[in-house]
Amino acid sequence: MIYQDNDMRSETAGIIGIGSYLPEKVLTNADLQKIIDSSDEWITTRTGIKQRHVAAQEEATSDLATQAALSALQDAETNPKQLDMILVATFTPDTMTPSTSSQVQKNIGAVNACALDINAACSGFIYGLAVAHQFVVSGAMKNVLVIGAETLSRYLDWDDRTTCVLFGDGAGAAVVSKTESGSGILNWHLGTDGTYPKENLILVGSGSISGQFAVPERKRNYLMLNGKAIFKFSVDILPDVITTIVRKSDLTLDEVNVIIPHQANRRIIESAAERLGLSMEKFYVNVDRRANTSAASIPIAMVDARNEGKLKKGDIVVLAGFGAGLTSGGIALRF
Repeated sequence: MIYQDNDMRSETAGIIGIGSYLPEKVLTNADLQKIIDSSDEWITTRTGIKQRHVAAQEEATSDLATQAALSALQDAETNPKQLDMILVATFTPDTMTPSTSSQVQKNIGAVNACALDINAACSGFIYGLAVAHQFVVSGAMKNVLVIGAETLSRYLDWDDRTTCVLFGDGAGAAVVSKTESGSGILNWHLGTDGTYPKENLILVGSGSISGQFAVPERKRNYLMLNGKAIFKFSVDILPDVITTIVRKSDLTLDEVNVIIPHQANRRIIESAAERLGLSMEKFYVNVDRRANTSAASIPIAMVDARNEGKLKKGDIVVLAGFGAGLTSGGIALRF
């Protein structure tokens, strides 16, 4: 793997507010079996997913991101005009250009903020937090809004039962600012391995090499994945990311209160717990209700965990993501 590390031991910047937004429409496994050759038992056994949220036709990725942003800003008691930067992690943007983040900037009235999109797929929110941490720790910025938002339902082949059952729509956000000593982001760890075949997980028809793929026209702009290859990568990388960020942060696994991984598949999380010798009680899982929302999955899970009393102020938390690219990343923080 090719890694970029941060050896700084700073506790002066952290998350001061979080928020999420989920579209109103819920698509259950029972609903899906009416349109594809599948069943609730088949989907649940292989993925742990029972339902997913689906954006309304009039909802763009920026709309989901805007609602999550407003929720996080309210939680942080921060005015949009106090923001210096907005980072939106997504691979399902409103358009290739202008950026989705610029639309969020307009929507929330963050007139003093620059705006930037990040595409690291399901690791995107982790990458965004690392970027935000560096800007705040350096003193260059005071308040950075990091959002993960996806409308994956727009890019699914609803005839492909191995793919369409996996994903959902949603957005989550966090405000990163200066924090008191003893709290905040303890360390971050990012990784990329571009040697994996890009065909393992790719949005076909979405870029300059789209003509290289021999797929029917009706399959263009659909998410395609090699399930077996991605599963193998995920079960190897997730425990590696967790152990690496724990070590880099001078922690032990026993000192970690909760691990919030990317919510791709319950079996992947169970495999990581087994390899690390940990109980599943240490991991927060909401994939059964949210499915895989890519860059949005970790911030949505943070909000759900807090609402359920499983993420509390002062907790030592490890966030761990992995996705297309193939990318990976971890964050250790005191919430």
